[in-house]
Amino acid sequence: MARAGPAWLLLLAVWVVLPAWLSSSKVSSLIERISDPKDLKKLLRTRNNVLVLYSRSEAAAESHLRLLSTVAQAVKGQGTICWVDCGDAESRKLCKKMKVDLSPKDKKVELFHYQDGAFHTEYNRAVTFKSLVAFLKDPKGPPLWEEDPGAKDVVHIDSEKDFRRLLKKEEKPLLMMFYAPYLVLGTFRWSQGSFDLPTVLQSVSGSMGCSMCKRIMPHFQKAATQLRGHSVLAGMNVYPSEFENIKEEYNVRGYPTICYFEKGRFLLQYDHYGSTAEDIVEWMKNPQPPQPQVPETPWADEGGSVYHLTDEDFDQFVKEHSSVLVMFHAPWCGHCKKMKPEFESAAEVLHGEADSSGVLAAVDATVNKALAERFHISEFPTLKYFKNGEKYTVPVLRTKKNFIEWLRNPEAPPPPEPTWEEQQTSVLHLMGDNFRETLKKKKHTLVMFYAPWCPHCKKVIPHFTATADIFKDDRKIACAAVDCVKEKNQDLCQQEAVKAYPTFHYYHYGKSAEKYEGDRTELGFTNFIRTLREGDHERLGKKKEEL
Repeated sequence: MARAGPAWLLLLAVWVVLPAWLSSSKVSSLIERISDPKDLKKLLRTRNNVLVLYSRSEAAAESHLRLLSTVAQAVKGQGTICWVDCGDAESRKLCKKMKVDLSPKDKKVELFHYQDGAFHTEYNRAVTFKSLVAFLKDPKGPPLWEEDPGAKDVVHIDSEKDFRRLLKKEEKPLLMMFYAPYLVLGTFRWSQGSFDLPTVLQSVSGSMGCSMCKRIMPHFQKAATQLRGHSVLAGMNVYPSEFENIKEEYNVRGYPTICYFEKGRFLLQYDHYGSTAEDIVEWMKNPQPPQPQVPETPWADEGGSVYHLTDEDFDQFVKEHSSVLVMFHAPWCGHCKKMKPEFESAAEVLHGEADSSGVLAAVDATVNKALAERFHISEFPTLKYFKNGEKYTVPVLRTKKNFIEWLRNPEAPPPPEPTWEEQQTSVLHLMGDNFRETLKKKKHTLVMFYAPWCPHCKKVIPHFTATADIFKDDRKIACAAVDCVKEKNQDLCQQEAVKAYPTFHYYHYGKSAEKYEGDRTELGFTNFIRTLREGDHERLGKKKEEL
């Protein structure tokens, strides 16, 4: 008994000294504790998405660390969370260097986000699991709709199970908005002469939100408050691939798609996307299906001075006309409709000149797919200038005056910028018809599925190209790319479950092994491939030992 006493006292002392949160299994090992400025500098250099919790003391960090532990598990492989205790003598210097001020009495913690090695922003959104996960998965994306205090009367649905439960139990009329948090000009699907945009999500240039969703959401939530107790207005982000069944069931082909239900039965869609809150409230008193719209007359059938070109006659036309300004357009495009009268007026003026300086032409890119693919048309309107049959880039022109002045005296056109595929690199550019056969010949292949217009893709391309150059002499390894905008590749990209750009998949002798979720940098790509190669060497070494 005498020997057991000191041991018991020692355990008691450890228990008293050890912080309560540290003894809890709820704090994840994925959260890295940092005190040395060099360690943080190294972390920011090697990770491109880092959230740092700075706390006044260990006790002040307790509740945040418990929450961040669950967040760290949810964003594993996509983001990094670490903690700095500014109350610790060793860490105080680091907090001062990072300009963290926790001196105000009411400020116990700070959450700072770092991206691509530099400070990005102070986290000032809701400190909840959903908001933190959404932020770390897309640090530059908009807040969740439910974070808006004005949306408190909208029922926010997160899962298919919750959606089915709502349909089953709700007795009051239900107006459900299926939406996407941002605009993704996803893979264009060409069908019957028109664009079908089934996936309208993903940030273009990091700031363009889904304008239609943004416009109607404040009115929708205001209507939810006015109709509280009489009807239910709900919202559900169905962009993630897990909701494909719901999108198929309710014909969600664009965002937002708003559906009206009574006692769990879908009755009709609400198509008045320019409505105010009052319009929605009034419609809910007597829901009616939308009136059929009179189809618009195609621009080419309206007549005028603009030449309308097709896949068949385009090349011959630009050969016969030495100076041609071509507008690639889509019938549904609002900006095209706004620019069309200016373009027509300019064409009329140029057409009436005795010695015309050039002609204006138009191509409906939704009908003439070969031309749209050939000239990499991915946004509308797009202008291309042809001088003696050669294509050149054009500055931003939108008015009658701009068109006439520029065509009369074109700026010295710079040489066309080569596409990634046209450049000499070590990246294998694959098509749907050679994808499988090519990958079967390589033991390890990292494939980047991309769209030429995608800003995130443009940022990654130099890193991916540099990685391909590093491994160009290894016949077993390849870095490959697939342009998902090309019509020939659209079925392939759909088969490979490409929902956003860029998407990276790793293949082993042509078989999809895993989705790459690591850092989109040269270091991240090379470390991933080297790990695969080192695994080959280890297996070879074991075989030799066995022999």
